[in-house]
Amino acid sequence: MRYEIRVSGVLREETRKEGFPELESVVVSGQTMLFGDVVDEAHLYGLLKRFQTLGLTVTEMRRVSE
Repeated sequence: MRYEIRVSGVLREETRKEGFPELESVVVSGQTMLFGDVVDEAHLYGLLKRFQTLGLTVTEMRRVSE
């Protein structure tokens, strides 16, 4: 499953690489969009937990076609 996740603000490259090494990212209109493959539900919940732990606000999350 491929997901696109948007968070408020611009993530520093270091935060993105260390916190979400399995995802790619781009900055769009003052938000960071991360995208990549999510292998299962546990992986998805793990990503959400990492966002929460880092104090990031997820503004949108959606599954996209591959």
